[in-house]
Amino acid sequence: MGLSSCGIYSFNGTNIDPAVRTISISTIQNNSPTGPSFLTQRFTEDLKDYFQRNTNLKLVPRDGDLQFDGNIVAYDFAPASVQQVNGLDQAGSNRLTIQVKIRFTNTKDDKQSFEQIFQNFDDYPGNRNIATINSDPNAVRTTTTKIITDIFNKSVANW
Repeated sequence: MGLSSCGIYSFNGTNIDPAVRTISISTIQNNSPTGPSFLTQRFTEDLKDYFQRNTNLKLVPRDGDLQFDGNIVAYDFAPASVQQVNGLDQAGSNRLTIQVKIRFTNTKDDKQSFEQIFQNFDDYPGNRNIATINSDPNAVRTTTTKIITDIFNKSVANW
């Protein structure tokens, strides 16, 4: 009995047509009114790194077979739960929520192209404020890594 396959499959979970060889990722600008100054560069570089680690695509400055551009549209920090402390309501935990609007263009198969907002969050103890979160290089990265994974899955893993 022989094996036959239909489509393209790889063991890293991607589903990339062999005709696709390059990727370009424009700077993902922070258009939210808040958020740390490093967010634009960090998110863009982490997105590039993720694709380079998980695919064999060559990163090019522009006009890649796969193209990403977009912006950070929301960076919100708000109480996620309330607790009573000495009869006063205080935040029991705070939630950082980030939304990123991504435009993905697959120049080899336009049916794969999309524009979508990706959102994720992390909760922090009530005693951590936005300044301590923004100054912690790993805090924001946990949230952005979840978003980058979702972008990767939607664009090349077809999940």
